Amino acid sequence: MEARVGMVVEGGQRTLDGGGGGGAKFLVAQNGHQLGTLHQLLAGGVAGAFSKTCTAPLARLTILFQVQGMHSDVAALRNPSIWREASRIINEEGFRAFWKGNMVTIAHRLPYTAVNFYTYERYKNLLHSLVGENVSGKSSANLLVHFVGGGLAGITAASASYPLDLVRTRLAAQRSSMYYRGISHAFTTIVRDEGFLGLYKGLGATLLGVGPSIAISFSVYEWLRSVWQSQRPGDSTAVVGLACGSLSGIASSTATFPLDLVRRRMQLEGAGGRARVYNNGLLGAFGRIIQTEGVRGLYRGILPEYYKVVPGVGIVFMTYETLKMLLSNIQSY
Repeated sequence: MEARVGMVVEGGQRTLDGGGGGGAKFLVAQNGHQLGTLHQLLAGGVAGAFSKTCTAPLARLTILFQVQGMHSDVAALRNPSIWREASRIINEEGFRAFWKGNMVTIAHRLPYTAVNFYTYERYKNLLHSLVGENVSGKSSANLLVHFVGGGLAGITAASASYPLDLVRTRLAAQRSSMYYRGISHAFTTIVRDEGFLGLYKGLGATLLGVGPSIAISFSVYEWLRSVWQSQRPGDSTAVVGLACGSLSGIASSTATFPLDLVRRRMQLEGAGGRARVYNNGLLGAFGRIIQTEGVRGLYRGILPEYYKVVPGVGIVFMTYETLKMLLSNIQSY
């Protein structure tokens, strides 16, 4: 989801700046002042954290559905119900439980955003030097630089902040019984029980999903935006960005959801002293899920994921633009 939201914000900013070619990473405020690095990080981090807080109930439902097949009777999971699971959470854990693990999600946003932005600029400069000055101005070369640079930055940021993502999954997957009592307790318990490498379970599936997620988001977003603007050039750029970003997020979610599901399950391997379920790596996990739950098992929890895409993208988009304007006004004084 990280890559999808980042693509929407950057793409939406390009449309707000007039749709100029090259997709400049530096975001320019509407009054013409360029936002500094710190302000960009602040706006992006706050927008992402606010969006994830608003959609946290749907995110937790997605995780709970994704991991149900690990230790449950598959026959009892044939008719999953979002409303029934939401009612169970309220009755057994209380309303606040919808935000279980959200604090570590927010803590994950700033380092992820900072590493993503910093490494993107470094990778972009490196790729421009490799491409050469004679072709660096071409739109196709710029497209390749932004695409590859974005993918490498996403991989770097995901790797650097991965332990926080794993801890968030384990906290959100807990039901009425609490094995992990908080963020610091989860970190120390995982290292004690599973070793330091236990903080990186499922990293392979995560990194495999970064490239396709960015590729699909970028391609679908840019194609939809160009078609829309050619047919209805007078429409609001904010509406176009929101609609195209939401559709690109749905397309990306559909294509990469099986990898996300396997990633979540591998993150929970051995959690709370439970027996290991997937002992044959990434491919073995895919095979076991298909064997025991069928192909549909790879899409367990896709509905709440769909439901959170549109509001998630919209909140990020609108919050980011609002903060950008406020910060640019402060910067101009």
